[in-house]
Amino acid sequence: MKIRLWCLLLLCAFFTSCIPTKDMVYLQNKSDTVAVSPINPVSLKPYRLQTNDIISITIKAIDQKLVAIFSQNSNAEGGGGESESSLYFNGFTVDDHGNIRIPILGEVNVLGFTLDEVRQKIEKELLETYFNKEADIFVNVKLAGIKFTVNGEVVSPGSKTLFTEKLTILEALANSGDITITGDRKAVTVIRQFPYGTEMHDIDLTDVKSMQSPYYFIQPNDYIYVKPLKQKSWGTGKTGIESLTTIITILSLATTTFLLLKN
Repeated sequence: MKIRLWCLLLLCAFFTSCIPTKDMVYLQNKSDTVAVSPINPVSLKPYRLQTNDIISITIKAIDQKLVAIFSQNSNAEGGGGESESSLYFNGFTVDDHGNIRIPILGEVNVLGFTLDEVRQKIEKELLETYFNKEADIFVNVKLAGIKFTVNGEVVSPGSKTLFTEKLTILEALANSGDITITGDRKAVTVIRQFPYGTEMHDIDLTDVKSMQSPYYFIQPNDYIYVKPLKQKSWGTGKTGIESLTTIITILSLATTTFLLLKN
């Protein structure tokens, strides 16, 4: 009877300690239907600038020398020839008051504005004060990369900046070495900053419906946290082989202890 009880306990420990495949596969179709239904695209709202954001502003005209004075550096192209890493030094940082400082134009408030709204605002100011329509002013405003932080059960935690227009949470995790085998893919926490405060949201990356979440696409300054699974704290093994090794070790220790006490 005792032997059966021990065997039952060991079997339970074996199966509960292993991490099933369904907990590690991304974007599964969890609906009852066999066919994967089409995923509706997420209606993304334009990103609105916040403090500490860095933006790149390029101003061009028929006579490029006329607009060179509005550039933050000596490059006559207004930043077009800069390397991506130099944007940190030569870009325009949104200060605590929501302003950026542009040569000649001075302080321009951009807090809560979209990139397109900032472009229109600068173009209007240039045409009304410094140029006429014949100058053919062209203004281009972009984010100087998307900065995000990934922490928890990932291979390479830390802050990263990717120079792209859009970034999904899967791409952000891939650039951090992906989630480890002991990471909880069913409840990845995204902490997002808004002008009115901070929001936290959990997203299930094992479900294909997560692609419809507004948190599927990363925004600048997002903080992504991957919680550990219970198997990590148990320390019984992440795979069947590791669990079997742990069970054999326990059995060997128990047998050795029993024989020593018996003698």
